[in-house]
Amino acid sequence: MDISTALALTDGVGRVRALLELGIGDHAIRKAVASGELVRIRRDWVCLPHADPLLVTAARLGVVLTCVTQAERFGLWTVTHEIHVAAPPHGSLPRPTTAHVHWRTPLVPRRPGTLTDGIENVLALVAECRPHEEGLAVWESALRRGMLDSDVMRRLPLGPDARRLLAEARPFADEGTESVVMARLRWLDLPMQRQVVLAGRPVDLLIGERLVIQIDGGHHVGVQRAKDNEHDALLKLMGYHVIRIGYGQIFDDWPRAQGLITSAIAQGLHRA
Repeated sequence: MDISTALALTDGVGRVRALLELGIGDHAIRKAVASGELVRIRRDWVCLPHADPLLVTAARLGVVLTCVTQAERFGLWTVTHEIHVAAPPHGSLPRPTTAHVHWRTPLVPRRPGTLTDGIENVLALVAECRPHEEGLAVWESALRRGMLDSDVMRRLPLGPDARRLLAEARPFADEGTESVVMARLRWLDLPMQRQVVLAGRPVDLLIGERLVIQIDGGHHVGVQRAKDNEHDALLKLMGYHVIRIGYGQIFDDWPRAQGLITSAIAQGLHRA
């Protein structure tokens, strides 16, 4: 196996000792570094020239990508793009570092040389690190993609925040914003259903029997906007009241958006 093929197995970043175990000689490694085929990150770490910068940084610092950073790499819904890493409880890092560091022992042991965390550790840290509504969105995103095994998670020594998310997470939301809105409105103590099919299409959230909350993402433009507007009109003809809110309203102006919803409920527009 040549060096490029070997490192491709680990996304372009790997330990020298792993290459040696694959039968690649030390002379070949040093020659590849000298020629620019490889970049030496630190004494026991090398990478391909165009390797993922996050992985290269993790190898350089001796940390593991985890929490919301690894959740985003998994393709899960996230709302923050801060860099979150894990380090041993009694370890140390070069200062200063702009990353958010989780100093703790992982639930699931990591193999030495691992640069990215597994889904169980990621979800457990998200539960402790992020607000409940955001954590719920990430957990439901994992559940919807088949990445969260509820039975496995139940057998792990989860903390109280993770236990709560495990109990509440459902795979019905179309995207994380639905999970956030649902969590923020739960205090209303009204019947709420997600992805109910009305007039031939699922709606994001149905409160009571008649109040429909539609959540617009980046796709709500052009042809999609026209289809959504047509569906809204059909719903209104059928006796439903429709409120549309966007991403910016949810995260930047929630009191105003919530006020629209609570005003509709006060007027009884959620009742048949």
